[in-house]
Amino acid sequence: MHDAESSFSNPGTWESAGRVWASGEQQTLTCCRVTNETHDVKTFEFRVGDGMPVRFEPGQFMTISANVHGQSVERCYTISSPPTRPYLVSITVKRVPGGVMSNWLHDHMHPGSHLRAYGPSGTFTSTAAAPTKSLYLSAGSGVTPLMSMTRASIDLGLDRDVVFVHSARTPADIVFRKELHQLTEKSPRFHTFFICEGVGDEADWTGPTGRLSLQQLAAWIPDYAEREVFTCGPAGYMHAVREILREGGHDPSHYHQESFDITAGVAPEPIHEEEPVTQETFTVTLSRSSRAFKMNASETVLSAARKAGVAIPSSCSQGVCGTCKTKLLEGTVDMQHNGGIREREIQKGFRLLCCSRPTSDLILEL
Repeated sequence: MHDAESSFSNPGTWESAGRVWASGEQQTLTCCRVTNETHDVKTFEFRVGDGMPVRFEPGQFMTISANVHGQSVERCYTISSPPTRPYLVSITVKRVPGGVMSNWLHDHMHPGSHLRAYGPSGTFTSTAAAPTKSLYLSAGSGVTPLMSMTRASIDLGLDRDVVFVHSARTPADIVFRKELHQLTEKSPRFHTFFICEGVGDEADWTGPTGRLSLQQLAAWIPDYAEREVFTCGPAGYMHAVREILREGGHDPSHYHQESFDITAGVAPEPIHEEEPVTQETFTVTLSRSSRAFKMNASETVLSAARKAGVAIPSSCSQGVCGTCKTKLLEGTVDMQHNGGIREREIQKGFRLLCCSRPTSDLILEL
């Protein structure tokens, strides 16, 4: 039987519903609607470029670019809308104390406002497999990619066996709380559970309080060990979830997590102080623009490109998110990634520029 959701990752079947927006291509986004989800979380809905529908996979993210206080700032945010509604794409953003982009969006993004964005990217998506039973685990803003997956599945009438467990600080901090309840009524095999650290101002909260434990997970979902698990949230939460599942005997090969902290934006590039500075230099040539720049062998290609004024989409700068994935046409690099690229992509010549240091002159497909 043909699975409609697989159409998202199959250009031949989904082409009529939207065009490919390459991850390295910038488009102008026009804000159409702003929705207050909680006291510090807003959803921003955008129309893309010429208004044509856009194809992406549920769980992918966009890298947005804006001029904030006179400086160009880039951050990546998961698309919270589903690809089944391709004429608008939305991001759901929590206001973070000291967060440059999150505060700017909350304070300045209104219907009619514009910003620039790179196309959808990322491999954290439910379309990579079609499990018979899934378990979605999220905390805080980590709900967004799993919400895109949920909305897409229910829009398509797939009626999959999915259990969605979300952790929040208080009941008032549960993002998409009302909609998630409504979605359980639309899909009989979709179930939700919430756990909050405290009750906050909602004294009549009847749900559990504290943090997710193996005992609570087993009580809610006795067959959790048989499910394909997708999880997203702060790094500490994802580490705790992995430990809970490991203790409970869940097979790690059926575990998937978003590979960057979506609440933190762009992480600084790691500094390898223990590495001696090498004076060897190489030339990097960009095949499409015929631009070229020199770089030191101790630098990452991404860092050197930025210094040379070359705009390359990036996010985590630690080899985990895959945003800066670029094809290497000629030359060799030393790439020390952290899971942001697949072996078959490496075999095809792709490299993550944020964690690649040159060992020869390079020609990049840029």
